[in-house]
Amino acid sequence: MTSFPRQHARTRRFTLGVPRAFTPTVGPDGPIVLFLRTDAGDDPVTHLWQHDPSTGATSKLVDARDLGGDDGPLPAEERARRERAREQAGGIVAYAVDDACTMAAFGLAGRLYSVEVATGRVAEHPTAGPVFDPRPSPDGATIAYHAGDGLHLVDLTDGPATAGTTRPLVVEDGVAWGRAEFIAAEEMRRSRGFWWSSDGTRLAAARVDERRVPRWTIADPAKPWTPAVDHRYPAAGADNADVSLWVVDVGSGERTEVTWDRERDEYLAHVAWGEDPLTLLLQPRDQRTATVLTTDPATGATELVRSWSDDAWVELVPGSPTWLHDGRLLTVEDRLALGTDGTRVLCVDGEPVTPAGLQVREVLAAHAWRTPHGEVLDDRAGVIELLASPADDPTRIDAYELDLDPARPEPLRSETASLPAGIRRVVPGRRSSSRAAAALAAPWVETTMTLAGTAPTVTVGWSHRTSQPGHDVDLHVHHLEVVAETPVLEAHPRMLTLGDRGLRAALLLPTDDDGTGTLPVLLDPYGGPHAQRVLAAGSAYLTPQWLADQGFAVLIVDGRGSPGRGPRWERAVHHDLATPVLEDQIDALHAAAALEPRLDLDRVAIRGWSFGGYLAALAVLSRPDVFKAAVAGAPVTDWHLYDTHYTERYLGHPEEQPDVYRRSSLVDDDGRLLDAADWPDDAPPQLLLIHGLADDNVVAAHSLQLSAALLADGRPHRFLPLSGVTHMTPQEIVAERLLTEQVAFLRDALG
Repeated sequence: MTSFPRQHARTRRFTLGVPRAFTPTVGPDGPIVLFLRTDAGDDPVTHLWQHDPSTGATSKLVDARDLGGDDGPLPAEERARRERAREQAGGIVAYAVDDACTMAAFGLAGRLYSVEVATGRVAEHPTAGPVFDPRPSPDGATIAYHAGDGLHLVDLTDGPATAGTTRPLVVEDGVAWGRAEFIAAEEMRRSRGFWWSSDGTRLAAARVDERRVPRWTIADPAKPWTPAVDHRYPAAGADNADVSLWVVDVGSGERTEVTWDRERDEYLAHVAWGEDPLTLLLQPRDQRTATVLTTDPATGATELVRSWSDDAWVELVPGSPTWLHDGRLLTVEDRLALGTDGTRVLCVDGEPVTPAGLQVREVLAAHAWRTPHGEVLDDRAGVIELLASPADDPTRIDAYELDLDPARPEPLRSETASLPAGIRRVVPGRRSSSRAAAALAAPWVETTMTLAGTAPTVTVGWSHRTSQPGHDVDLHVHHLEVVAETPVLEAHPRMLTLGDRGLRAALLLPTDDDGTGTLPVLLDPYGGPHAQRVLAAGSAYLTPQWLADQGFAVLIVDGRGSPGRGPRWERAVHHDLATPVLEDQIDALHAAAALEPRLDLDRVAIRGWSFGGYLAALAVLSRPDVFKAAVAGAPVTDWHLYDTHYTERYLGHPEEQPDVYRRSSLVDDDGRLLDAADWPDDAPPQLLLIHGLADDNVVAAHSLQLSAALLADGRPHRFLPLSGVTHMTPQEIVAERLLTEQVAFLRDALG
């Protein structure tokens, strides 16, 4: 029988075989949904698929293996994009379509392809070099792509299934055009660098000048004959890339700069263009303000539309800002006065339209009510689709609909009694009101996870009726096939609410536990901002259950700073990333032990990766009275060495807040331990450091400097360097062995 560590690694954490990257639309031949998926749960090659919501038929549109798969060198930009997106598969991992969805463009091993959706005919196009992020114009007559740090075009004058010709649009020595810089891709969720106008005659393109950004070197000591790689890394306090936005005429190449105060607002967080105005979301270096501007493409002049501020920081939320069909602006903003921990609310022109306590996580779409022929029924009516966590259960991330119809005769009936009229939680497969079903709409796709299941359910729906009065509504609901592997184990998390702060936690005991004897405890947190471990999704607990089956009681806790509980909860880590997060882990440990007395508080360990690795190292250094062992994977140890946007959001600028950085770091500038408690000489805690030497996010210097400081201070520890491994450890053998090595270390450390 296959072991869980082997299966977990081979299936890329059970992500292979799951449909993703959906494009639901109504094309010339009717409704269609394009998506990506591998052929099997252990197949790492991704293909492009199509689904017909009217019939339920699904077929492969492009087989990546027919085109050679990923054989061939990937462009450096594509490797970086996959690392930023935590992409673990190969093949066709991204694509873009024209407005009518008649063609899709994609890159594969640096080559540029397009496919005609109606016929499945694939064409390869000439390029100026290895291709990154190809995107068709709205009419499908042109494909723009990034290559060699320039922005180029392929003209398809003879149709999408022809080779066409390529030409440069804008190329400048020493400067990149049309790609996202490191900070945008890693921290701001902006993965792209150019945007088409609705008529296809112009492009808004980011100009990225990284010459002032510090140059860091990443080398592989295990292969000294290979050249080192230069990496522009904007560490806290250092210069960011100089990013500007330009409107480029596709025909003439003429450029017009979009003007704003770039000295004040240096972060270009979001850009949108199409039927709506060219819209920018900007932030200053301290991130305490968000500003929405619209642009006149002809002159580059900008106009202020909305701005909001916060004393700590303004959170960037996917899907915000966007425009409603009637010209009103949709944003997601924080209201600290709403609810116990404040509320992240959906706003229309600055006015909240969602209730206190409902924490908005993402805006998915905004639709107008339309006739079967596409005309808008009511300028101020429609529906907004969003993801949010309810006030009473932050472990859930549910889909909601907000009805904008001011004259709706019957309010939506919510699945949650506390929600006001006009908003409801969507139940998969039941997403249509009579008004929505009466309108011609694009198909919708819902991916649903449950605590009882380990694989998602992917539902596709489409409602349609003809223009004939009284004609019945046709509602089509189908499920896309999920071919992910079934795990060799079942997780049995016990969901808990612990302590005075109501910390959300999950406790897992060995599957064969007979209820007798004591159990060593393993805390398994992330513990920091922007990531949530305690979720109502069974797949979140597969690895913790395997760890529990090795003889541990595994406790997972989301403390202060984690998302889903409201902005005031998140801001508890402002200017201190150490104290609140460690306090919450310890408080939860003791509260869990009060509920389950078999937890052995004399044998407690902690493991984590990235921020979780930082928390693990912090725990064993600061509280050796509680933690007897720690596994710290890719930990941040000196916050001066982490990037500007993330670090300065929470800790401020290092020159202005030196004490804040000292309080949150594990080592100082001179390589000495900071504020570490004394370890007992007779039984010192044991610490295992793990770090990928090719990590360009949390660079290996963090673990190397901590190891040197531990050695200088006479503190025993182990260090496991991983040659050629990045922050997300995609290699199968590495991913498998990391689990077994950690368990062996923890068993030895806890006796």
